[in-house]
Amino acid sequence: MQEQPPRAGEVQKLEEGLACVLAANASPMTHWGTNSYILGGDRVAVIDPGPASDAHLAALLQAIGGRTVSHILVTHSHVDHSPLARPLARATGAPVLAFGDSLAGRSEVMQVLAAQGDLTGSEGVDPDFTPDICLADGDTIAGDGWTLRALHTPGHLGNHMCFQWGDVVFTGDHVMGWATSVVSPPDGDLTDYMASCHRLAATQAARAYAGHGAPIPNLQHRLAQIIAHRQAREAEILAALHHGPATPQQLTTAIYHDVPKALLPMAQRNVLAHLVDLTSRGVTRPEGPAGTPIDPDAAFSII
Repeated sequence: MQEQPPRAGEVQKLEEGLACVLAANASPMTHWGTNSYILGGDRVAVIDPGPASDAHLAALLQAIGGRTVSHILVTHSHVDHSPLARPLARATGAPVLAFGDSLAGRSEVMQVLAAQGDLTGSEGVDPDFTPDICLADGDTIAGDGWTLRALHTPGHLGNHMCFQWGDVVFTGDHVMGWATSVVSPPDGDLTDYMASCHRLAATQAARAYAGHGAPIPNLQHRLAQIIAHRQAREAEILAALHHGPATPQQLTTAIYHDVPKALLPMAQRNVLAHLVDLTSRGVTRPEGPAGTPIDPDAAFSII
């Protein structure tokens, strides 16, 4: 696996008909930065144009080099993936395609939690994002020498999509090689996330290009690792709750021993996602009378 980051703004040729331009937005949440992919020959598609950045827009247009852009595809509308879609569309005349706006695909459970008003997500959602064309699960998008199948993979965000290109999948933030995806209610839904992992495994696709980090040479192996990791985290949470009720913060402190302090808030959101999933499955419940709403600061207990 690639260990050194490419230089932001430079074109990396990944394989025939596919190149990548890295955005200069490295952070603990984005690793080296956002990967923007350019797929095709004389006419190209851009997958995940990236954050609002004049420099990245200029780098993408230079990499495109005057070729026609036929499609701009967005895996999901977090601020490190989607804001540059509209400026790129204005510059190239290409339509923006995605599952929907930033509220599209949100599960019923997460709609209820969002309506409570006290359960805010932790990652930057692009509130103004609206595609020109909404894609449905299973839709086919074809261009100059390429065909993609759109796969709705909610979990990291309700409108998250992956795009399958033969035996390769562009996985956005759903599957990454360098880290597991943050699942932060009410934008993220762990029940949906796990179902989407199994959905991707069923494609039998061999490799993946993620929204951040190096290519994933064995997608099936990485999916198995992610599923096992989430199952192990669930087991840790349940083991801790067997000692008595605990809040997400208390569980995070008890479970996460090797995570940098700056990332503990993200870890706590993942713990909350597990508790929401376990509660919806009837395994845990928030402390209080029956029907007590889920509170991110409340203690949870095993039923």
